[in-house]
Amino acid sequence: MATPFSHPQRRPPLLRQAIKIRRRRAEDVHNPLPRKAREVEPPSHHFSPEERTLLYEEALYTVLHRLGQPEPNHVAESSELLRYLQEAFQLEPEEHQRMLQQALELEKPMFFLKATVKQAKGILGKDVSGFSDPYCLLGIEQGVGVPGGSPGARQRQKAVVRDTIPEEQTHRTQVVTQTLNPVWDETFILEFKDIANASFHLDMWDLDTVESVRQKLGELTDLHGLRRILKEVRKDKGQDDFLGNLVLRLQDLRCREDQWYPLGPCTETYPDRGQCHLQFQFIHKRRATRASRSQPSYTVHLHLLQQLVSHEVTRHQAGSTSWDGTLSPQAATILFLHATQKDLSDFHQSMAQWLAYSRLYQSLEFPSSCLLHPITSIEYQWIQGRLKEEQLEELATSFGSLLAYGLSLIRRFRSVFPLSVADSPVRLQSLLRVLVQMCKMKAFGELCPDSSPLPHLVTEALRTGTVEWFHLKQQHHQPMVQGLLEAGKALLRLVQDVTGDLHQCQRTWNKIFRNALKIDLFPMAFLELQWLVAKRVQDYTAAVGGQVSPEMGDTLFQLYISLKEFCQLGPDLSEREGVLALDGFHRWFQPAIPSWLQKTYSVALARVQRAVQMDQLVPLGELTKHSTSAVDLSTCFAQISHTARQLDWPNPEEAFMITVKFVEDTCRLALVYCSLIKARARELSAGQKDQGQAANMLCVVVNNMEQLRLVIGKLPTQLAWEALEQRVGAMLEQGQLQHTLHAQLQGALAGLGHEIRTGVRTLAEQLEVGIAKHIQKLLSIRESILPEDAILPLMKFLEVELCYMNTNLVQENFSSLLTLLWTHTLTVLAEVAPSQRSSPLAANRLKIALQNLEICFHAEGCGLPPEALHTATFQALQRDLALQAASSRELIQKYFCSRLKQQAETTSEELGVVTVKASYQASEQKLRVELLSASSLLPLDSNGSSDPFVQLTLEPRHVFPELAPRETQKHKKDLHPLFDETFDFLVPAEPCQKEGACLLLTVLDHDTLGADDLEGEAFLPLCSVPGLPGSEEPEEVPQTRLPLTYPAPSGRPWDKGGAGPSTGCRVGGPVGARAGRPQKSKVRVRKGLLGGGSWRNQHGGFGLIRRREFKPGKV
Repeated sequence: MATPFSHPQRRPPLLRQAIKIRRRRAEDVHNPLPRKAREVEPPSHHFSPEERTLLYEEALYTVLHRLGQPEPNHVAESSELLRYLQEAFQLEPEEHQRMLQQALELEKPMFFLKATVKQAKGILGKDVSGFSDPYCLLGIEQGVGVPGGSPGARQRQKAVVRDTIPEEQTHRTQVVTQTLNPVWDETFILEFKDIANASFHLDMWDLDTVESVRQKLGELTDLHGLRRILKEVRKDKGQDDFLGNLVLRLQDLRCREDQWYPLGPCTETYPDRGQCHLQFQFIHKRRATRASRSQPSYTVHLHLLQQLVSHEVTRHQAGSTSWDGTLSPQAATILFLHATQKDLSDFHQSMAQWLAYSRLYQSLEFPSSCLLHPITSIEYQWIQGRLKEEQLEELATSFGSLLAYGLSLIRRFRSVFPLSVADSPVRLQSLLRVLVQMCKMKAFGELCPDSSPLPHLVTEALRTGTVEWFHLKQQHHQPMVQGLLEAGKALLRLVQDVTGDLHQCQRTWNKIFRNALKIDLFPMAFLELQWLVAKRVQDYTAAVGGQVSPEMGDTLFQLYISLKEFCQLGPDLSEREGVLALDGFHRWFQPAIPSWLQKTYSVALARVQRAVQMDQLVPLGELTKHSTSAVDLSTCFAQISHTARQLDWPNPEEAFMITVKFVEDTCRLALVYCSLIKARARELSAGQKDQGQAANMLCVVVNNMEQLRLVIGKLPTQLAWEALEQRVGAMLEQGQLQHTLHAQLQGALAGLGHEIRTGVRTLAEQLEVGIAKHIQKLLSIRESILPEDAILPLMKFLEVELCYMNTNLVQENFSSLLTLLWTHTLTVLAEVAPSQRSSPLAANRLKIALQNLEICFHAEGCGLPPEALHTATFQALQRDLALQAASSRELIQKYFCSRLKQQAETTSEELGVVTVKASYQASEQKLRVELLSASSLLPLDSNGSSDPFVQLTLEPRHVFPELAPRETQKHKKDLHPLFDETFDFLVPAEPCQKEGACLLLTVLDHDTLGADDLEGEAFLPLCSVPGLPGSEEPEEVPQTRLPLTYPAPSGRPWDKGGAGPSTGCRVGGPVGARAGRPQKSKVRVRKGLLGGGSWRNQHGGFGLIRRREFKPGKV
């Protein structure tokens, strides 16, 4: 049967409709408001007063003449059912009583028992073969008394039906041959007058036919069969065998029964006669109601069902709940009684339920899932021939009506199923499922063969509904006052609503339609809406033109951002199959860019000024050391970066210029902020008597600038410079990006760095005065104060001030302050140290002060790192103060330590070499030195030779005061003398193991007329001599070859890497003009200087170490 939804043409895929949609847009320009689809008028669920009267009479009649026991879940009291009917039909009590009385006066219907003999099992086998040929006799016995009467007394009789029920009222089933489990499935209509005095009887017999003995012997299988043959001989020929019977009182039966009943009577011989499956149903005929006499039973039941379901739905709606399809016990009881009494089949009941529910669904609100059960029932029982022509037409009409109504709901799904209602997606899913199941029905296919496929119908409904929804939204946002600004705001709200709808389609609706019908709603809706949006936005921007006011620019910017979000929902370029109307929409907004940039800067500047004006230059907390304006400025710059990311201009070249402008404005704002915050600090500190408060403000200002520098440094990341460079790389000249963006940023950072250094320098200057003053006081404290106590005022001053600065400055600025203060402190110490060379006490105080200052500024790793502390100035000052504070013996010890180091590092033998063997004999506390030879000595005499000898001395002399120097024999004119002399020094082992203890071998050239000339010196460390405690005594003493050395040209051997005395502690002398060779000079040997004497060149080159006198107890 044809329906209004016949569309034989086939629609191409959705994403290929771009051209067709564009053509429809041309029609939209001339006719902006589309023709609305014809609304489907839902069928009315209300009846006329006459129809309601007939239905009410029918319902009352059904309740008044109910038969049988109630079902387990049904209502037993008729009074309760009558009250429910009065409520369902909304009748006044008087009207109800009147119609009830009329129903009571109507003639009673004829009562019938519809009995179906289905089957039996386990019956007795009466034939010789062990089987039976069973059949049943059944009927109703009238006039039986109360329980306990004749039916129970006659249960053991065999011929109950034949003996008690007239033959014309007796019914007989077919005979099923040779079985113990017969199947009949025969239905009989049995009339009765009074249910209270009637009983149902059933006898089961085995048909016995006349057979010869020979035939029976042929069927014999066992001894039981033989006994049956003998029994057959004794009974009359052709007499049927009794298999069992069944007697049931009608008043004990339910309106419908379907169960197995045991056959009786049970005896000792036959304790189990088997069971019989019976179905019973009490039905009416010749009902006296007007509806039953004038209308088909199916139609009356349909109207009654519709009336009761309507009441159920309305009652749930009044209680603010949704009906779930479950009938109340009263309604279920009434409908069950009516269908049973009218003898309606299950199929007709399911069809009536479908028709009633489908009509009510279109006018009342209840879940569409209630329609699934009747759909399933009709599909399961569908046989087209079981319905009359008018019923088939009625069913086809219901299909078409529900399909049209469902499509109208789908077309308006945005308003019918709003996401603001929690169960809207579930309701839409249920509706689609109902439509899908309905269109899959065999009944739908046979009755509506020309209907278009459901996906096609739904797609058309969605497309039409999307366009209608857009125009409704456009009318809703129409401004009350005409003007470009108001029109722009209205258009902005429209685009935002459209974008929000697409988000909902993408997240929720698309999944529902795809799962149900394989329809992609989102691409179709996007294609439809983007053409509509593009036309209106393009028309509006053309009307605005190039004159963009600040208010208009703000509206255009919001509109541009909304369009960007809208376009981001669309398909990627690789997935498109055509050109979109919104491609290149940014060109429509190009005239507004200067207004946007100026607005961004103006708003940011005003915000910065307001933030500085309200700033009290107080840290926000213990961990946050900058003030409120720094936070506001960071937020302001973040907003600028966010605006730049929002803009994300597609044209690379123009995007580069916009980014340059953003960076320029940001850097300008940073410098403006520096000026404003310094002016604010001066304003707040003006008239302040508390200098500490002014210092606090200065710390906050410096911290704010440091925070600003950190924020500015994040610009390349926030503005995505790398991505921009990749986009514009081919369009710009090489280095142009570096010369513009990076140059601007570096300039701003340099300016901020200068401002920060200036602030930190100001703070440092305030502390430098105090540091210099305490260092001067340190030198003027009386000598009785210990150095550790003398430096306490300086250290306390630094502790207080640095703790204060550390609390009020961020780490970067505090580190800068420490660097400045450390440099200044070293400078002050270096300036006062030379003036204290004559005062060992003052030099010692400065030395201890330097040590404690290093610890203080390092602060266990929280202050300056070691590489920042150990500058060249620090190392020189540390070395000089260590020497100035040292005693003469310490200086002498340092000198010999440095000469031993020089000896160990010397490998060249150009001055000559000395070979010795030294050992210590612990048992005799004796140091034995064997001077073996010397070689490669320098010729110091005019004859080209030398007269060498060696002087042996244990140094330092104050460690070995009792040991006099020893000398070897003098060798004439020999540059390679062989001495082979042994010297013993009686000395304990302990002084030999002290630091700097050594054997000094001085090689001299003997002159008869003048002083001896120096060939060179060699130093043997005594701690390495074999035999001392801690070292193994070798079997044979090894030879030691010692190259001769000469003091450094400056007179300070530690200048080549060692540590030793400085000015005023002169040791050593100059060397000759030739490389490494000493000039010819006269040297006078001074003997007996045990208190620290040494050799001094007569020309002043190799100075004598001046001995200092210290008072006891003094450092």
